[in-house]
Amino acid sequence: MVLTAVEIAASVRAGRLDPVQVTEEALERIAAADGVVGAFRRVRAEEAVKEVAEVAARPDLASLPLAGVPVAVKDVTEMTGEYASHGSLAGSSSRVDADGVIVARLRAAGAVVVGLTRVPELCIWPMSDTPDGIARNPWNPMYAAGGSSGGSAAAVAAGLVPLAHGSDGMGSVRLPAAMCGLVGLKPGADLLAEGGWFGMSVHGPLATTVADTALLVSVLAGSPELASVSSPSPVRIGMSTTVPVLHTPVPRELVAAVSTAAGHLAAAGHAIEPAAPRYPATMVLGMTARWLAGPAAQARDFDVSRLQRRTRAHVRAGRLVERAGLIRSRTRDRWVARAEEFFASHEVLLTPTLSHWPVKAGRWHERGWLANVLPSTRLAGFTGQWNFAGYPAITVPMGRSAVSGLPASVQLVARPGGESLLLGLAAQLEAANPWPRTARN
Repeated sequence: MVLTAVEIAASVRAGRLDPVQVTEEALERIAAADGVVGAFRRVRAEEAVKEVAEVAARPDLASLPLAGVPVAVKDVTEMTGEYASHGSLAGSSSRVDADGVIVARLRAAGAVVVGLTRVPELCIWPMSDTPDGIARNPWNPMYAAGGSSGGSAAAVAAGLVPLAHGSDGMGSVRLPAAMCGLVGLKPGADLLAEGGWFGMSVHGPLATTVADTALLVSVLAGSPELASVSSPSPVRIGMSTTVPVLHTPVPRELVAAVSTAAGHLAAAGHAIEPAAPRYPATMVLGMTARWLAGPAAQARDFDVSRLQRRTRAHVRAGRLVERAGLIRSRTRDRWVARAEEFFASHEVLLTPTLSHWPVKAGRWHERGWLANVLPSTRLAGFTGQWNFAGYPAITVPMGRSAVSGLPASVQLVARPGGESLLLGLAAQLEAANPWPRTARN
């Protein structure tokens, strides 16, 4: 069993564990399993060994929150001596000479970056495959690990590393976390904005425990207080299993996971009732316009002729959206007003994370745009609206499918600034319904 990040860091700080050995063991696990899992675009084996030796020699080792913890970073982040491919062969491969804010904060906290994780091209899709590999679900490798932080989710769920960084523009942390049985937090836009997709994308953590999730988000956000998870006072929770606006059917086991979570939260003293925001139809149009136009804006720095067929079509559609002036602030304002109406009488919304089971693993990047869009929208019905609103949301494992063995998870949403509340509720669910931490159990 791989130790949690909290356990590793505490043991390294106390001198009970050699951080060099921790990193070497992580690299051994990656070498043994990643040929099947496909989590990494690049493993930084030599660099990580050198860097952990530097961590071990730091005079402040005994105070570092992530002392000697091996982490994986999504392949979208600036890192000295590396380049972020964004899952594409069409971008620049020039290595940068400075860390971006995410890697800088990880390294300052004592973490060791062992590799860059696989993402779909321009992070558009909830399946993470590229010409050189497929990120597979460690619980059942016939299925995709999700996306766009699919490589990060696969790395953690397979027990290769205890923590991974991701980013979430329409569910890209929560969806793969749900598919792989992890805790995944999408912070509010005011805490960890990533800057992409017209304000919808944020950085976030993937981990096997709530405590590890809290630790990583506290480092990523530069907010040490977030690492302390406390049991919340009773709150009012609205529960809904109806896909917003579209009302498409949700698989029975995913609905049952919500009922299970509601039972545990009610037993903890919270007030649960069926309730959901009054979702405006324009909400779907607004967030979809940003999902199309965001990658189109990013593609200006790429050789469009070398983009995958599905991505070229997506970029064309996004440019039409931009030219038509469909990125409208009033569409978001209308949706936020409805969300505020709901959260005036409830502190939290409880839903499934997935609106359908994951797709099978495969070379989705070789298929056309529509062949990717249909399954993507089918499973992501509960997530993107909270990127559009900028509200924090967390996904928590809540059982397994009796048919596929895949995890079933729930989503908790809170108003802006509610990350600590979400972590506290997730910890209550974890205590009431412990889940297997990795597929290696």
